[in-house]
Amino acid sequence: MEQSPIGVPVAKVALSTASVYPLDTAAAFAIAARLGYDGVEVMVWTDPISQDPDALRALSDRYGVPILAVHAPCLLITRGVWTTDPWEKLQRSRRAAERLGASTVVVHPPFRWQRSYARAFVEGIRRMESETEVRFAVENMYPWRYRERGVQAYAPGWDPTEEDYRHFTLDLSHTASSRSDALAMAKRMGERLSHVHIADGTASGTDEHLVPGRGTQPCAEILAGLTRSGFDGTVVAEINTRRAMSGTEREKDLAEALEFTRRHLIPEGPGDAGHPDRAGHPGDPDPDVPGTRRPGG
Repeated sequence: MEQSPIGVPVAKVALSTASVYPLDTAAAFAIAARLGYDGVEVMVWTDPISQDPDALRALSDRYGVPILAVHAPCLLITRGVWTTDPWEKLQRSRRAAERLGASTVVVHPPFRWQRSYARAFVEGIRRMESETEVRFAVENMYPWRYRERGVQAYAPGWDPTEEDYRHFTLDLSHTASSRSDALAMAKRMGERLSHVHIADGTASGTDEHLVPGRGTQPCAEILAGLTRSGFDGTVVAEINTRRAMSGTEREKDLAEALEFTRRHLIPEGPGDAGHPDRAGHPGDPDPDVPGTRRPGG
């Protein structure tokens, strides 16, 4: 990736269509256009529009908002979307991404009870990536918690860095939910970090998806690391706005998420180091800061 000019974010910032729930997919395109997002990540779920590439193409053309990523229907709520066969879900997600011009399919690790799927998952993802230019970016998840006890719901595991995937999605709400060190996880992902779900969270154990900057996660540090790493993926605002009391409040939160993300994706210029809006990052690559590498590294 060529170095971004000073003052220009190093990556496109997309809006997850899940961020407008309980509004529908069409509303997400309208809001993304109104707020100035660079594109959307389509969450394929129970909304029929999200499942229909022709309808999605029409929305993209209508609002002038590109589709940059497709999130495969791998949630509990989407277990019957398209099909109950998890491999066919991924194939259909890939075909949708290819048709819509999206570079990435976001996928979760299998649930533990999907035993045959889980056993073949790592090799299957590798094989599918060899058949397309679309990236399958496996997302970090978290243990489910019951009375402060962790329940392992995913296989091979909720932390994808323990497996040999070619591409990762880093979700900052999920690092909060798993009580992980997000910077350490980003460092383990290294050059294979190709997609980011920017959000925030606390150590509550729930998946909060707060506006970045409202929780405890190192959102600014992660984004600043991307400015020095040669990152060539997409950063997606995946925010929970279900409790918004009005459309105005929802859009205010999503606008704040966009502003925060773009601000911290702008490379530092001369004299920026130590500026309070830049989270005090040094200008030179730091081998101890995840997401950074020295030239040629």
